[in-house]
Amino acid sequence: MSTDSSASLPPLTRVQWLICIIASIGFAFDIYELLMLPLIIKPMIESLAPKNLSPEEYAVWARLMFFAPALFGGIFGMVGGYLTDRLGRRRVLTWSILLYAFSAFGAGFATSLPMLLALRCLTFVGVCVEFVAAVAWLAELFPEPKLREKVLGYTQAFSSVGGLLVSAVYIGIVHFQDRFPAIYGQHETWRYMLISGVFPAIPLIFIRPFLPESPSWQKKKDEGTLKRPSMLELFAPKYRQTTIITTIMFACSYGAAFGAIQQLPQIVPGLEDVQQQAKAASEAPGANAASGKKAELAAIGGVSLVQEIGGLVGRFILAYLAVIIISRRKLMRVFQLPGLLIVPLVFYYLSFTDLTWLKVGAFLAGLFTVAQFSFWGNYLPRMYPVYLRGTGESFAANIGGRIFGTSFALVTISIAESAWLSAALPDGNRALKYAYTAAAVALFVYAVGSIACFFLPEPPAEEIAD
Repeated sequence: MSTDSSASLPPLTRVQWLICIIASIGFAFDIYELLMLPLIIKPMIESLAPKNLSPEEYAVWARLMFFAPALFGGIFGMVGGYLTDRLGRRRVLTWSILLYAFSAFGAGFATSLPMLLALRCLTFVGVCVEFVAAVAWLAELFPEPKLREKVLGYTQAFSSVGGLLVSAVYIGIVHFQDRFPAIYGQHETWRYMLISGVFPAIPLIFIRPFLPESPSWQKKKDEGTLKRPSMLELFAPKYRQTTIITTIMFACSYGAAFGAIQQLPQIVPGLEDVQQQAKAASEAPGANAASGKKAELAAIGGVSLVQEIGGLVGRFILAYLAVIIISRRKLMRVFQLPGLLIVPLVFYYLSFTDLTWLKVGAFLAGLFTVAQFSFWGNYLPRMYPVYLRGTGESFAANIGGRIFGTSFALVTISIAESAWLSAALPDGNRALKYAYTAAAVALFVYAVGSIACFFLPEPPAEEIAD
């Protein structure tokens, strides 16, 4: 443990405060875009798909919507990490923001599933590139170690504000969508959700291009000493263990989020009290055919909101502990070991109690899982030199997190919708199948991540020289 006080840290300048605010908005918007899909995927597919969509056809499109954007985002995110090291942090940040802002807006006006899928792929590319460039940018704008830990920790905590925002906006749209302008003659929640993704990007588009470039990157560029990054160098003896272990652990963190926690919208409608609420709403005086569905959607939004509050609390706890606990392995285990016990139990047991207890479980699952995302933003910049920083971060984040990690959503959907699970649980409803599958996925990824943590290299005491 470190006992040094951070009171001696110099106060932030106006420019530094502006940088932190803009970075926080960027991180929040990234998560906002990623987390809206589980909330809208079912009505979105049903709206754009041909009539009489079979369960098998739904499962195919659901898998595509989860995995294809993550695959494209991961591949092009790797390219973006390389370009971040070659062209500079600020320039790549600016173009990534423009890409996901316009593609997010366009997705709300999609007229077919292939068109929607293509636009979601572009949005993911922008998000994946933006995250890597932003982390490298912040790490180099605040070189003092303790200040850097604080800045990275607390700005990344605002990612969960994006999660809170997506839940709050979803609930608001469900209740007030009839007052919005009709799109193609209808008021559909999923379209307004997709379009809302453009609004947090507006201040980033106008302000971030005028903020300073990374001084350490710019200095090496001006001196002609900036080395050319190489993805193969990530597997040189000096960096090999870091690259492999962080990729595995990043995949496990994302696997728990997408393979388990983000499947809660499929589980909530199966709760008995939620079904009773929907029935009461549909039978109330003045109710219409959509009243019961709105009650169900509101319950889903409520659980999602509580889960994101848990994630926000976890990120702030990690930001505080990051400057107290020196060992990065010990810091990670603060969240991994309790999560290994709690998260699988949430889906195996609390998913069949009532809405209140499920909210408690969602809060804890969000706390222990989402906090791990902030860990990587603090850890990875310390493990690679300036010329390789974006490339190294992007490999772990995009190959490990975006491609392999998010593919656990594909695993969960495939198993839950499979014929053999229906045969094994003939009396089980759809929510039951998703809950059991999510519990198994959570147990697996938490176990693998906890084992991999034993091999996680500790950061060097001094900055890595180029």
